Amino acid sequence: MNNILYVVIPCFNEEEVLLETAKRLRIKFLGLMKKNKISIKSRVLFVDDGSTDKTYELITKLHSEKTIFLGLKLSRNRGHQNALLAGLLKARDNADMIISIDADLQDDINAIDEMVDKYLEGCDIVYGVRNKRKTDSFFKRTTAQLFYKLLNRLGANTVYNHADYRLMSKRAVDALSEFKEVNLFLRGIVPMIGFRTDYVYYDRTTRFAGKSKYPLNKMIAFALEGITSLSTKPIKMISLLGFGIFGISIIMFIYSIIQFLLGNTVIGWPSVIVSVWAIGGLMLLSIGVIGEYIGKIYLETKSRPLYIVDEFLDNHPKNEH
Repeated sequence: MNNILYVVIPCFNEEEVLLETAKRLRIKFLGLMKKNKISIKSRVLFVDDGSTDKTYELITKLHSEKTIFLGLKLSRNRGHQNALLAGLLKARDNADMIISIDADLQDDINAIDEMVDKYLEGCDIVYGVRNKRKTDSFFKRTTAQLFYKLLNRLGANTVYNHADYRLMSKRAVDALSEFKEVNLFLRGIVPMIGFRTDYVYYDRTTRFAGKSKYPLNKMIAFALEGITSLSTKPIKMISLLGFGIFGISIIMFIYSIIQFLLGNTVIGWPSVIVSVWAIGGLMLLSIGVIGEYIGKIYLETKSRPLYIVDEFLDNHPKNEH
């Protein structure tokens, strides 16, 4: 079996961690090459997602010094998921297996060994799954767990406690390229591919330098992106809510008639309250029905490019890794 490994790393303003990350990954690669687990043609591909610091300068420097490092520069910031997809699709041109990981290396790179072993045993997709979330704050840990549970309740087939640390075979990435979604949420799309799958468990560490690129507002936006890109159940829930409120309006109508006959109401109150409830319910119902169709059109018709490549730092003739 061919064993060319590419590690794809999306980068946005990662100048503080990039050199240390490159150092650790180079040591890991050399160890795997020495054990003949991966080919000497294996590479690390950094994807610069429109960074405003010296990230791409450092990528260029690494590329000029060591053959093992490649660089892909996007024309502007397109977001983590688009940058990751850009790297995956570029890497598949030469790789047999591709691992995606964040630049801060909070995900344990020692899990790469087991991922490669499982690939060599015939797995097409190997998910990196956290054992625990000790390094997260109580708020982040709780909201993340609720998010995964909510996604699965809404019909998304996600892997619990898995982010974007995974190995994919070339044919798995080829299959991923068949998904033409504009609103990307790879954690929900990759499980749809199928093929033989396995899991590797690891402990997540604290970030050794720099700041997290996912503050609360981005985490919320990412969560909403995941929900709306994978499920139309929220729209169905609006329809059900509309039916429910309309049903309540009928009950209120009957109640107001009874109160009117008993002489317990102010003149004009029944017609006002019934109108408010009935019109509100009908509006929500109408929005829900229309939204059902708009939701389907929305998911199918967008065709803007997910990213535009500005520059690709390819292999260059050197013997040193």
